[in-house]
Amino acid sequence: MLIRTATLNDLEAVSKMEAACFPPAEAATREIFAQRLASYGNHFWLLFEGEQLLAFADGFVTNEPDLFDAMYEKAELHNEEGQWQMIFGLNTLPAFRRQGLAGQLLRRIIADARSQGRRGVVLTCKERLIPYYAKFGFRDEGASSKSRHGGAVWHQMRLEF
Repeated sequence: MLIRTATLNDLEAVSKMEAACFPPAEAATREIFAQRLASYGNHFWLLFEGEQLLAFADGFVTNEPDLFDAMYEKAELHNEEGQWQMIFGLNTLPAFRRQGLAGQLLRRIIADARSQGRRGVVLTCKERLIPYYAKFGFRDEGASSKSRHGGAVWHQMRLEF
């Protein structure tokens, strides 16, 4: 297994995987991924087995402590010197779920954020996934008042170093 950052050459693969992993109201579009890759491809983590992309995660860095909806669509809010590594999505192809791939990505994101001197990592998730992220040290801060992305209720989770 190989984990690497992304370039614009990965646009089609990440766009297709996102569409396979999230409902249309929640999935980032190809255009949004193009903006994200151009702005912060170094904050994408792509997990491959050979040439096949099996899972990926992405999110930018900011000084804002809380994740809010505009972050998903505005790549220009990325601040490479920011204190917080946000995670916008953690995607695993359905056929490869429950094999620890998402956990490998999370551990890598946490290690990278720590080595870069960040204050911590922030993500939002649905209530059913709170116990999963808690296994990695994330604390549930409750239902987010700043994110209703895709019309869903999201819990903000924070791992502070």
